[in-house]
Amino acid sequence: MKYILIIGDGMADDGVESLGGKTPLQAAKKPCIDALAAKGEVGNVKNVPDGLPAGSDTAILSIFGCDPTLYFTGRAPIEAAAGGIRLKNGDAAYRCNMVCYEDGDMPFEEKRILSHSAGSIEGDESILLVRALWDSPEFKAAADAVGMAVYPDASFRHIVVQSNANVGGIQLIPPHDHLGEQIGALLPSGCGNAAVLKDLMALSHRFLDHHPLNEARRAAGKMPANGIWFWAEGKAVELPNFYEQYKKKGGVISAVPLCHGIAALTGLDMIHVDGATGELETNYEGKVAAAVKCLKDGADFVAIHVEAPDECTHNGDLPGKIEAIERLDCRVTAPLLEQMKKAGIEEYRLLMLSDHKTLTATRGHDGDPVPYLLYDSRRNSGFGGTYDEDTGMNGRTLDAGVDLMGMLFGQE
Repeated sequence: MKYILIIGDGMADDGVESLGGKTPLQAAKKPCIDALAAKGEVGNVKNVPDGLPAGSDTAILSIFGCDPTLYFTGRAPIEAAAGGIRLKNGDAAYRCNMVCYEDGDMPFEEKRILSHSAGSIEGDESILLVRALWDSPEFKAAADAVGMAVYPDASFRHIVVQSNANVGGIQLIPPHDHLGEQIGALLPSGCGNAAVLKDLMALSHRFLDHHPLNEARRAAGKMPANGIWFWAEGKAVELPNFYEQYKKKGGVISAVPLCHGIAALTGLDMIHVDGATGELETNYEGKVAAAVKCLKDGADFVAIHVEAPDECTHNGDLPGKIEAIERLDCRVTAPLLEQMKKAGIEEYRLLMLSDHKTLTATRGHDGDPVPYLLYDSRRNSGFGGTYDEDTGMNGRTLDAGVDLMGMLFGQE
């Protein structure tokens, strides 16, 4: 028996007026997924515990059986683990996004944040800019003075580690939840160290705003990566071992460091796929091939994470979100099942779900329950339904996402 987890990041949503009240899941053409739903089970699950921030960090921890109320210290330490960065006592890690602020002569605090990813900046450009920033004399001196080092990543996401850092009471706001808003009320606050981060963010904008690469991006009609944004702070974290919990070995396929960090910390394999971007244009076929290879090579379990629905929603791209869901159907799910059959993998259980809602109305995350789909190739439930939010609400309700993995493995 093989076990497959497919996460369509942020694909769950509320009804959208321009879709006649339908959600993107209801508007998307997804015949393969709906065929699985018709023979399986569709229910509802709350992945984000009350009182914790709604995001992939808390939600995907839940999905992998790690109770966020016990293990969540922040997103950045998990992402750091994906890059082999191990925090020492007293260290704090931060996510350091390349962002786009609006152009203009207004004070820094009055600028609006236009993109949490600087228009989904490509990896090499992002690395060049963040290295140039850290190498600039004024910024380097300021960062060194407070014990901050950067670990570039080939996307808009970087990791910063600060030694002997006080993050008690600090308030760092996720940029993707406040697109189009003035940043003054969103800048770091809550403790003395917050002022340090705020000053570095302002300093980064002064250096990056007219960097030649950003001027070239503007000339090409692209958003400039004219600032950095610190958030998702946290201290060192340890997670329960996946094999010890479930007696299953396997791997995680994703373009997102968070998912690979969870894999590294739980003892699962991190599976990298060339051309996997976390955007709508990504190597879907490579992910499918890697998943089948993982199972053929002896793994019991494989997870495929697709970031595109979430990124499209943050970018205000509703057609892109619907397209991302449809590609999850026709370029991931359908070919995965076909290739598994060709490989002789006939008996399997498959769990598909959104980690959290990402709302078209706000372009931000929401912690409300999301629909899950559980399918067993050996059985036909006769359910006859489709996979969407309304169907999930009418099915079984799981109060905690930490129950999902046991359900997938039949260990309820």
